[in-house]
Amino acid sequence: MNRKLLEPVNIGSWKLRNRIVMAPMTRCFADDQTGIVGDDVVEYYRKRAADGIGLIITEGIIVSQRGKGTFNLPGLYTVGQVKGWEKVTNAVHKEGGTIIAQLWHIGRLTHHQVTGGFPPQAPSQIRAKGKVHRFGEPFDIPEEMSVDDIKEVIRQYAKASRNAMLAGFDGVEIHGAHGYLIDQFNSDVTNHRTDRYGGNQKQRLTFMKEVTQAVMQEAGSNRTVIRFSELKDDLPDFKWDNPEETLKLYVDAFKETGVEILHPSTNHFTRFVSKEKKLHELVRKYWSGISIGVGDLNPNTANEAIENGLIDLAAFGRPLLANPDFVERLITNSELEIYNKTKHLSQLV
Repeated sequence: MNRKLLEPVNIGSWKLRNRIVMAPMTRCFADDQTGIVGDDVVEYYRKRAADGIGLIITEGIIVSQRGKGTFNLPGLYTVGQVKGWEKVTNAVHKEGGTIIAQLWHIGRLTHHQVTGGFPPQAPSQIRAKGKVHRFGEPFDIPEEMSVDDIKEVIRQYAKASRNAMLAGFDGVEIHGAHGYLIDQFNSDVTNHRTDRYGGNQKQRLTFMKEVTQAVMQEAGSNRTVIRFSELKDDLPDFKWDNPEETLKLYVDAFKETGVEILHPSTNHFTRFVSKEKKLHELVRKYWSGISIGVGDLNPNTANEAIENGLIDLAAFGRPLLANPDFVERLITNSELEIYNKTKHLSQLV
């Protein structure tokens, strides 16, 4: 029933045991002061590797203190953080797993009391509506990034990528989705710049391209994933004005960088983003490379999408929180435990 989903596959430089991906999920279990992960996080990822997950994508890992969006987020910009993640990668590799680090900068969606006293960074000085996750205070007014600031953040992404490889990760994913810093540059709602990092849609993708190129120099094009989305966490009603034209510009930008693996992000895999096509269908129209599917998938819908050539890998989130033995249950056709927010979100299982 899940034959394609469970078959081994070579993706980029990875020999994966199956096409199942552990989707990146914010967990907030690192030490808040140091950003270092502990033994509980090591065991959490080890369990998924022991179960046989093909590819594990970590929770978002911040590239700097100023990129921090809430409490207890892990980082990859200090020696201590690298050593903490090294324990995770060692444990995963001992179980035969493959794991990549998702690199993250929150941009304007934070507060100076979270970032160590610094105002949020953003392409333009436009305050987000809403409150900081788990902190409850309204988002601060961001500081518009100078060109030097932009270059420094690109260096931070490069350093985090280098640190990821030093920590033993098999690659990295760039979090360019969900209305965070990279995505803030991509959108005319948050980017009112008139320099080379602003302007029309194609020009607004410049920052994302430069981050991607800097990351690939450290991790390699076949070990780098770029995640992007229409979805924005702080703008639930946001829609692309012309989805197909916008998506084509994104794909053209990715082709220009040489990145090989895309992770189009949506909450609902079956939702239409244009009159005729769903997000991953639109991506496949213009992209022949590797594509990761995500968005409330179940094993049957994921297997069908892979069989139809729509996606190459299928990412699952909540089912993997509820079922540390997810792969084993698929192999034995056992019933999956239903995700319970109260039970599964508050603890590392």
